[in-house]
Amino acid sequence: MSSRREFVFAALASVGAMAGLPSCSSETSADSYATVAERTWRHGNVAVGDKAALLHELVRYATLAPSSHNTQCWKFRLEDGAISILPDLSRRCPAVDPDDHHLFVSLGCAAENLNQAALANGLKGHAGFDAAGGDALRVVLEPTKPVASTLYQAIPERQSTRGEYDGQPLTRQELDLLEKVGAGDGVQVILLTERQAMEKVLEYVVQGNTAQMNDPAFVAELKQWIRFSGDEAVRTGDGLYAASSGNPAAPTWLGSRLFDVFFTLKSENDKYAKHVRSSAGIAIFVSDTPGPAQWMEVGRCYERFALQSAAFGIRNAMLNQPVEVSTLRPQFADFLGIGKRRPDLVVRFGRGPKLPSSLRRPVPAVLA
Repeated sequence: MSSRREFVFAALASVGAMAGLPSCSSETSADSYATVAERTWRHGNVAVGDKAALLHELVRYATLAPSSHNTQCWKFRLEDGAISILPDLSRRCPAVDPDDHHLFVSLGCAAENLNQAALANGLKGHAGFDAAGGDALRVVLEPTKPVASTLYQAIPERQSTRGEYDGQPLTRQELDLLEKVGAGDGVQVILLTERQAMEKVLEYVVQGNTAQMNDPAFVAELKQWIRFSGDEAVRTGDGLYAASSGNPAAPTWLGSRLFDVFFTLKSENDKYAKHVRSSAGIAIFVSDTPGPAQWMEVGRCYERFALQSAAFGIRNAMLNQPVEVSTLRPQFADFLGIGKRRPDLVVRFGRGPKLPSSLRRPVPAVLA
C-alpha cells in the first residue's frame, strides 16, 4: 500500500481569496461528497434468498478495503458459489510500486473484507490463489452459521487516517490483540512502541521520502491520483481526496497549481516527523517469501489489523517509504533484524480524529 502522501496548501486561503474563491469546495460539492460518502460507508441488508444481490453486496464490502493511492486496483468475477478477485493492471502505480507488491496487498485486503462480510451473511469463504487464472484469488463460498464478527462490524469505520494522533500509548491488551490478528501464514507483525525505535524508523521514512520526491515520475504519479475537489472525487469515485488528508479542498485547477508550489521536500519531511511523534507506535508487517500469493496474505493480515484497530477506535496510516525504495529496503530489514525476510508494510497507529472518508466506485464498475 502506498503511504498516500498528503500535500501542503499553506497559502490556500490567501490565494483563494485573491482569486475570488473560497478556501474549500462549495457547500453544494461538500454536501454532495458527504452524501456519497455516507452511502458508501455503511452496512447493507440483502433479502434472504437473493443470491445474486448477496454476491454484489459482498463485492461492495470488498471494495471498502484500502488500496495504493485509492486506485481500487481490483476486478471481481462472480461465479456460482464463488467470487474471484483479479488485479486490474490498468490501475497500476509503476513509479511507487514497480513490482506490483502494493497492488497484490490491496487484493488481499479486499479478500479479507469479503470473507468477513460473507461470514456475517451465512457463508464461509475458502480462498485459494490461482496462478493459472491470471493471478486471481478465488474465494469459494459454502453455507455456514452467520457470525457478524467484530472485524465485520468495523468495516464501515476503518480508515487510513493521514493526520496527527494524540500520542497516547495503547494498553498491553490492545497491543497483544493487534499483534495476534495481524499475523498469518508466513506473515509476522512487529510492533515498535519505544520512542528511540520509532525515531529510527522516521529516519528511514525521511530517507525514502527524499528519494521519492526527487523522482519526477513518482511526483507525477501521485498528483495523477489526487482529487483536489469534492466534485472531482465524486465524479471518479477513486483517488486521494484532499480533505481526507486534512487539507482544504479546492477547485481542481487551483489545487493542481498549489500542489506544484507547496508540495516540497521540507514540508513533507516535517509532516512525517509530526505524524510519527504523535503516534502510539509503528507496526511492520514482515513476510517469509516474495510473490503475489504471499503479498495477498500480507494484505489479509494488515486488513485484520486495521479492522481491529477501528473496533478499538484506533487510527492507522501507511509510512511505506522504507519498503518502497528498493535500495533502502535491505537496510531497513537489517535494522529490524529479520534476515532475508521482506519488510512489506510500515504502519503508524494511535488515537486521533477521523477525517472525511474516501470514496469507492460502484460495484458494476469493478465486475470483470
